[in-house]
Amino acid sequence: MAGEVLQLRGVGVRRGGSTLLRDVTWTVNEGDRWVIVGPNGAGKTTLLQIAAAMMHPSEGTAAILDEELGRTDVFELRPRIGLASSSLAEKVPSEEKVIDLVLTASYAIIGRWREEYDSTDVSRAVALLDALGCSDLIRRTFSTLSEGERKRVQIARALMPDPELLLLDEPAAGLDLGGREDLVARLAALADDPGAPTMAMVTHHVEEVPEGFTHALLLRGGEVVAQGKVDEVFTTEHLSSTFGLPLAIDRQDGRWYARSTR
Repeated sequence: MAGEVLQLRGVGVRRGGSTLLRDVTWTVNEGDRWVIVGPNGAGKTTLLQIAAAMMHPSEGTAAILDEELGRTDVFELRPRIGLASSSLAEKVPSEEKVIDLVLTASYAIIGRWREEYDSTDVSRAVALLDALGCSDLIRRTFSTLSEGERKRVQIARALMPDPELLLLDEPAAGLDLGGREDLVARLAALADDPGAPTMAMVTHHVEEVPEGFTHALLLRGGEVVAQGKVDEVFTTEHLSSTFGLPLAIDRQDGRWYARSTR
């Protein structure tokens, strides 16, 4: 039986008088591919920050890779987790080269300084960039990349330390149709790879869910609306409750589509 990679029990998060998450219980097992869906302000990014050991819950318990937050050194835990998010992209030095941005993930830092990398590290970084269609970007600076290129480079960085858990926060946000479809196809290939880490991805749109994702969690107002196998969670009733309007949901060629029936 697959081991538990992430276990949240009764997790709540309060900040500045606002409740961002309320009574969230969620278990992610080894090999799962989860998608977290909900409207703006639902608590999706907050949930991912807990899973990434970047934030502690105000109540409840969060165990990540058998380490409970509040009882472990998060600086030792974080290198075991790959995270791609817009907040990370904002911290990248403007002149940081793509190859260096990926390499520094080995030390869980941003901004190359005097640390040394051997040929194995460089070879892995190059291979990951190539797999994500970024081989021609290796010597470019991150600030010169398009939004789609930045998203793919961030995923390569997140995979660099060979993480046990990969977290993607809205990886398709801001992409045009071609960029979105290219990224979704690459994520589907990653999800289909038995050697890939356990994954959880945040999105607003069911159209961005790649083939091969096994489970879904729906959030609204910081609370779980539904969770479980994706086929059982992506229903008209559940999605309409999540987004607060009548929706029809359909699946074609392994991809999901939703539209308003108002």
